[in-house]
Amino acid sequence: MITTIRDLRPNDPADAERVVRVRRAALPFMISTARGVAFEVASAHPDRRYRLLVAENADGLVVATAQVGIVHDSPEPGQGFVNAYVDPAHRGLGAGTALLGAAEEHLRAERAKAAYAWVLDEPPHRAFAERHGYRASRSAHFLRLDLTTAALPSLPGMLPDGVELRAGSAFAADPRPLFEADAAGTLDEPGDVPVEFDDYEAWLRNTWEHPYLDRDLTTVVLVDGEVAGFTAAHTDGAGRYSSAMTATLRPFRGRGLARLAKTDSLLRARAAGCTEAFTGNDTGNAPMLAVNARFGYEVCATETRFTKRLREQETPR
Repeated sequence: MITTIRDLRPNDPADAERVVRVRRAALPFMISTARGVAFEVASAHPDRRYRLLVAENADGLVVATAQVGIVHDSPEPGQGFVNAYVDPAHRGLGAGTALLGAAEEHLRAERAKAAYAWVLDEPPHRAFAERHGYRASRSAHFLRLDLTTAALPSLPGMLPDGVELRAGSAFAADPRPLFEADAAGTLDEPGDVPVEFDDYEAWLRNTWEHPYLDRDLTTVVLVDGEVAGFTAAHTDGAGRYSSAMTATLRPFRGRGLARLAKTDSLLRARAAGCTEAFTGNDTGNAPMLAVNARFGYEVCATETRFTKRLREQETPR
């Protein structure tokens, strides 16, 4: 039985560790650390109305957690999100229902029109979402690569003319070119809610300064001195590496630059002691799925995006 739904205690490292334990149990293919959990709460934009909820059982044990808020940077107002994670050892006891109810109450209070949620594409999870009024849309794969055994390709002995590889840390003095490349790449990312990616200061706070971002393992591809593509690396300091974003800008596609960036980053990740690599791709993103398959990544789970209308479109007066 769930007795308490509350917000994360932001100044309590032990509370952040409880959230990490639940997330790792529910989604072991995602990077999660106590420092990252505290950061996501502390750095959230005020307009995001972000809350990190936890569910405690009668013994005071945190058995589930949820992220909820508003997509404040969307040109379509009123788009909300909620992602709930329940410890597998405590499923079926009401934690997910209690968290979802609290999250939807928060979104309605913030006048959200819809709630979007990622749900594991397994019968019990899909049934739970559908029982609560959510309807499925697109899906995405989680992929895993064992870096201890993977037969990673070598970098070419000579890069193509004009092509240069640099670590993300080389841009510490002026990361704006990476922001611009990230913004351009994000425009082509599949998504249900459009986002206006034009706030450099917010990008510095939430992406460049994020504790998961490993600038030394992030690889940037330059062509004639211009950023042409990149792969952003997240690590947890415990051997786990994740490709947070890989993109090639439109004028430079078709040259194998994404594969080049990932090769460089993965080789350096293994040399740095990382043992597992994870990434995620929309199921319709055939080009990146093909690139990752060539490295040896294998699908380890699939998520489906579900949505629920929270209130009807208002009629202008």
